[in-house]
Amino acid sequence: MKALLQRVSQASVSIAGTQVAQIAGGLLVLVAVEPDDTQQSVEKMLHKLLNYRVFADEQGRMNTSLTDTQGGLLLVSQFTLAADTRSGLRPGFSTAATPEKAEALFKQLVSLAQQRHPDVQSGHFGADMQVQLINDGPVTFMLEV
Repeated sequence: MKALLQRVSQASVSIAGTQVAQIAGGLLVLVAVEPDDTQQSVEKMLHKLLNYRVFADEQGRMNTSLTDTQGGLLLVSQFTLAADTRSGLRPGFSTAATPEKAEALFKQLVSLAQQRHPDVQSGHFGADMQVQLINDGPVTFMLEV
């Protein structure tokens, strides 16, 4: 499982011109599910997302987590993160999980996140989404489990 984590001052997802999710300060996370991912991958990724220290502490150092700040978490499925881009000029997607598996694990991630964190939003799996964000920093990390 891969996740592109971005610290944001705000982010939203729209589908066909209608906003379906929005957060103020927190994390926008683009998530890709890979063929070998399991429920354990979901648990590990969620632990990282909630506890990865990317927010400033009192001294201005990145030393506090989403759990510490109680910021928003916006999860968006994005299978293109799993693309194989090592050769040629066209991405290959054999490194992404099947749509059925990816949807099931993404939905588990969203459900568990909603149980463990007070402000969780998500896009719609497989939809053509427009994502808007203001990257705070900018701060962006690629997480893999």
